[in-house]
Amino acid sequence: MRREFITLLGGAAAWPLTASAQERVRRIGVLMTYSQTDREGQARNAAFLETLQRLGWTDGRNLRIEYRWSAGDPDREKTAAAELVRSTPDVIVVLGSRALAEVQRLTSTIPIVFTQVGDPVGGGFVASLARPGGNTSGFQIFEPAIGGKWLGLLKEAAPNVRRMAVLFGSNLAIDVAMLDAAEAVAPSLDLQVTAVDIRGGVELERAIAIFASQPDGGLIVVPHPDIVADRAAIILLAARHRLPAVYPYRYFAAEGGLMSYGPDQVEQWRGAASYIDRILRGEKPGGLPVQAPTRYELVINMKTARVIGLNIPPAFPLRADEVIE
Repeated sequence: MRREFITLLGGAAAWPLTASAQERVRRIGVLMTYSQTDREGQARNAAFLETLQRLGWTDGRNLRIEYRWSAGDPDREKTAAAELVRSTPDVIVVLGSRALAEVQRLTSTIPIVFTQVGDPVGGGFVASLARPGGNTSGFQIFEPAIGGKWLGLLKEAAPNVRRMAVLFGSNLAIDVAMLDAAEAVAPSLDLQVTAVDIRGGVELERAIAIFASQPDGGLIVVPHPDIVADRAAIILLAARHRLPAVYPYRYFAAEGGLMSYGPDQVEQWRGAASYIDRILRGEKPGGLPVQAPTRYELVINMKTARVIGLNIPPAFPLRADEVIE
């Protein structure tokens, strides 16, 4: 994949607010799948607010922002989505496919800007990336093919691995597509893939323990909201069972995971702010193209490699964008 990251911030330069924009306070609803105390959620919100302010919108002055934090809980997401839609804001911002599906189900008129959604066309959220149509546009996080890329990277880092467990959620189409991509690539790497569905009533600790009871195993973790919310336990389980694992976001590696490969999600919140600015100034969300990341970062935690007894080939860390010692 290309090592460049291009974020279209059309209209990102902060032009002065027009008199019409100043006539009333505009309202934004934000549905976050993080908990309110999660520093990753706060980092996204900080980038979002900073960009809005740079574009001339300040919460408490000419803008009012109403937040809902679901902490990855599907029931809380449904309740939060309903509350935000009932409040009829000028724009709703959502994080993730599950939250987007719920908000789209409730409104076809309130503009929606999404972030961190995988395969928005395949998920039925937009008609196309270039011309989304309807009331929705935003920022795609992953394409399904990333499942095969994660498989290949983990095989490079841990050449002795012969079996891969893919931790995913069957209730999200993008998760299933990532699993399919991993399964398609597996034979070429002489790997066997085992699907571990977190939505199938499985007890996660027991499922990982059973998988790890056989040798030469590795773990691929996809970006399901339940997984993100429970990431500390998952990172601990992988370390306890000495499973080399690859994760979708940098903060997994920063918090003790072996390695991560994925784009910068915080940057997507800056892009979301720019789209909100354009919508509040009169543009239609269906005419704003869905943006996809074109630069992915590889992060390796060498301390974790030593803890689980993994000897990573010396050339592999040289490819990393960041090595955590």
